[in-house]
Amino acid sequence: MTKEICSKKMALVEKLGVHLENKENLAPVAARIMAYVILTGKRGTTFEEMVTVLCASKSTISTHLNHLQDLNKLEYFTKTGDRKKYFVINKDSVLIHIDGMIKEWETVESLHIEIKAYKEAINEHITDDDEKFDLSFHNNYLKFLAGATASIKELKDNLINNKFNI
Repeated sequence: MTKEICSKKMALVEKLGVHLENKENLAPVAARIMAYVILTGKRGTTFEEMVTVLCASKSTISTHLNHLQDLNKLEYFTKTGDRKKYFVINKDSVLIHIDGMIKEWETVESLHIEIKAYKEAINEHITDDDEKFDLSFHNNYLKFLAGATASIKELKDNLINNKFNI
């Protein structure tokens, strides 16, 4: 790997790491480990490589690797004749994350349908058009949620059917 690509990868590890810290509520080093593993891909990365590249102590990397495995975010594989563990993203963790997104969007959709129905009922009793609720936001948002949910379900199906790797 060229020096320029390595530099770009590490900048992206930092950027993605900050995102994962906040989004997944991870410790900074755990988030950087996740980011590095994501950007390393299916070839996996070793404990020793993470110690070197992430500039953290062996005990720190070990503690966070164990924690990420306990959370089922990472898994490892071994290679015949090689005593090292190669860490990769746990595909099931991604599927669980997608399921959480779908559940959240379905909850929001249900709430917007209820709010819209309430506003429609109120509008029936209002004679002044200027005072009526404008339902276009709800209509557009519900359309967006339906499209987003269908799209993420398609992504999930593709992951399940191994149409592409993470």
